[in-house]
Amino acid sequence: MSTPLKVTPYPYQQQGIAQGLEWKRFILGDAPGLGKTLQSIGIIHAAQAWPCLVICPSSLKINWQREVEKFTDTRALVLADAVRTTWPYLLQMRMFQYAVVNYESLRKYFVWDIKAPSGGPFRLKDVVFCPQIRLFRSVIIDESHRVKDAATQQAKFAKGLCTGKEYVILLSGTPVVNRPADLVSQLSIMDRLKDFGGRGQFLLDYAQGEEGASNLDELGRRLRATCLLRREKEKVLTQLPAKTRVDLYVDISNRDEYDTAQQDLAQYLREYRLCTEPEIRRKMSMEALVKFMALRGIAARGKVAQAVDFIRVFLSSGQPLVVFCSLHDIVDELRKAFPRAVTVTGRDSAAMKQAAVDSFQQGKSRLIICSIKAAGVGLTLTAASRVAFIEFPWTYADCQQCEDRCHRIGQRDNVTCYYLIGRGTIDGRLYQIIHDKRAIANRVMAADDEIPTEQAYFDELVKLIMEN
Repeated sequence: MSTPLKVTPYPYQQQGIAQGLEWKRFILGDAPGLGKTLQSIGIIHAAQAWPCLVICPSSLKINWQREVEKFTDTRALVLADAVRTTWPYLLQMRMFQYAVVNYESLRKYFVWDIKAPSGGPFRLKDVVFCPQIRLFRSVIIDESHRVKDAATQQAKFAKGLCTGKEYVILLSGTPVVNRPADLVSQLSIMDRLKDFGGRGQFLLDYAQGEEGASNLDELGRRLRATCLLRREKEKVLTQLPAKTRVDLYVDISNRDEYDTAQQDLAQYLREYRLCTEPEIRRKMSMEALVKFMALRGIAARGKVAQAVDFIRVFLSSGQPLVVFCSLHDIVDELRKAFPRAVTVTGRDSAAMKQAAVDSFQQGKSRLIICSIKAAGVGLTLTAASRVAFIEFPWTYADCQQCEDRCHRIGQRDNVTCYYLIGRGTIDGRLYQIIHDKRAIANRVMAADDEIPTEQAYFDELVKLIMEN
């Protein structure tokens, strides 16, 4: 089967696209890392079911925009305040084929009114949606287990937005988080609950007993026959590369602080360029590197909120995750958000580090937060096949070393490495330099007297800042 994409899907992904075109309203429940995003885009693109609304976690909005434009010749609009009133016009003019919104903003962009007591519970029929939602021919809901509780506002809004749509694709590696009842809201959103006799019949058939689960084999067969496509990695592993890198662009929360620091550094570099005294230039280049490190730290701190959102989304799938960062205050923020996580940092003793690794490898902890320096070499973390970088090392070799804590003997899965890159910051260009050159001088961190005389990397930094 051929699809009008800029990339060639793997055979199992082509099968997923074909199945989606047949079913139209279904759950794509492939295991994490099998390319659910690409398949759902392929379905919408093959059907030309535009405009398409993508509902996803906040940390994945920009990634969805980039994936749409990477895989197809269409464009995606991330809904933000700047287009709060104009997005319908932009879609009607066919300037964009996709609109991307996070769960928390559904009310902001699509709900005009809720005719229920202020602050009290409301039903779907109490919600007054803006009429422009009729523009959408299709809806993709990423991490759809977030709407498994029909009583939540987000589930009600999602149900209203999907009503009457030709294509409704729910993406989740874990559509059933605890018990079969988790499927009721998701099936209802797809208008598939009637295929199971309605809510009452579904619960009677499949949600009985102390565990709230019954007739599971029958339920699995009916789901797979009508509206659930699920492939495990073990079945398609031969089609996958051993290691995959995913660039996740996220908005930073401290934009004003970052812009001020970048402007200050740019002004300093302009003065540096005008300076002709060798000794002064040497001192200025050292100071510029300090300022650059500070700027990089600001960008990293600005990613923490989106990193927390990403980690929560990931952990909800039940899969373990290794997170790399450098700054102590970022580690502290992550530990505050995830108190059950274990850590391997420079502040931990050797015994504490080993205890953390043992806890993670034995499945007692699903999240390990690692310092790039303290955990970048020597450790085995094969309990996970997912690695996320909030900050990344200076060299390609160091990136590999961190990735290979999971990608080593004992790993039975392909490894996916997520790099969280601050949009509109130096992150993207620096990441590109690292991977283009495959080696960056470690002397940058050493700050010795050779830096000013061997200008190769420093000149890249100057160019990096001046281009921004």
